Amino acid sequence: MLKDFSLSGVAAGFVAVLIGFTSSAAIIFQAAAAAGATPGQISSWIFSLGLGMGVTCIGLSLYYRTPVVTAWSTPGAALLITGLAGLSMSQAIGVFMFSAALVTICGVTGLFARIMNRIPISIAAAMLAGILVRFGMDVFVAMKLEFGLVLLMFAVYLIGKRLLPRYAIILVLVLGTAFAATQGLLKFDTFHVALAAPEFVMPEFTLTSLLGIGIPLFVVTMASQNAPGVAIMRASGYHTPISPLMTWTGVTTLILAPFGCFSICLAAITAAICMGKEAHEDPSKRYMASVAAGVFYLIAGVFGATVVALFTAFPKALIMAIAGLALFGTIANGLTVAMSNEKQREAALITFLVTASGVSLFGIGTAFWGLVAGGLTMLVFHWRWKPAAAIADINDSKDAPAPSTQSTHSASR
Repeated sequence: MLKDFSLSGVAAGFVAVLIGFTSSAAIIFQAAAAAGATPGQISSWIFSLGLGMGVTCIGLSLYYRTPVVTAWSTPGAALLITGLAGLSMSQAIGVFMFSAALVTICGVTGLFARIMNRIPISIAAAMLAGILVRFGMDVFVAMKLEFGLVLLMFAVYLIGKRLLPRYAIILVLVLGTAFAATQGLLKFDTFHVALAAPEFVMPEFTLTSLLGIGIPLFVVTMASQNAPGVAIMRASGYHTPISPLMTWTGVTTLILAPFGCFSICLAAITAAICMGKEAHEDPSKRYMASVAAGVFYLIAGVFGATVVALFTAFPKALIMAIAGLALFGTIANGLTVAMSNEKQREAALITFLVTASGVSLFGIGTAFWGLVAGGLTMLVFHWRWKPAAAIADINDSKDAPAPSTQSTHSASR
């Protein structure tokens, strides 16, 4: 581990956690509030989520020596904002445990792994590029918010990639934060230090809540988080066994659910940061980036709302810029792999376009529909079929009498 340690890996892990918290922590608060959570219970939610993500990131990454990044299910949290309205906290906990049990079953039986192993690498890479392209474009969108800050970060990135490619993102983060501080863009008005305390809630299981919320939470988590997470791992060149990852994330959620852990699943966008060249030039050493992310997750969980307030002190433009710049290399690699196979290029292009469009149907995110569109395109282009006329000729030949030996000899003569 000491030989594989690198500052670039630590920076990648920090950026992953920074983006994860700043992009969706507010959704967690809203979901907890929908269930009538007290301030102490909201703090417990952050504690249990941070603990679950930290333990799984560190444990699975060290065991497999590959970057395994976990996260909470942001689409799942968005679903809970409306789904938990009218439910008690005990019933909400029952929903979390039921969904986690379904994920665990998928891991133990290997069903999810068998489905994911059928996805071609070009389709997975196209979906990865489609997910991340918006973040790349946000670098330039952020210039509308803070032109000087983002322009400086972009310039530092270009120079850093030219002179010190391994430390380009570190330089961007440090100099960007320093510039934001000099311009008064860092907001520490609501910052305070406080430790989170876990609060146990006894689960309550009702048929209506399990069917109405538990199953949708499971489907959204698998389709919108775990499927893209697996695809990103494959597109990045890592073939970590899927079933154990599903099992361990499911069991971890099941254990921590009474404290507010609604879902631990594979990360997608933040995982790409830890799997790219910015984390380490050597792919075999990038697992330390996800280990670093796990450590930061644990710190975030212990300090709960304190870390959330710290992360939200960063200006939005800085977060958008650092996320996009950190993913430039991954986007380029995804597009390269997606278009490398000429026979699958059309399907990969459609996967990329559907995923990048941001379309969402039936509460399931765009990544899932990108895979569906690419798979259907592959089916149309490569389905082997026989025309009806050819089938009729085959049937007629089967029904026709066999030629006699005499006629055969005559024909040969």
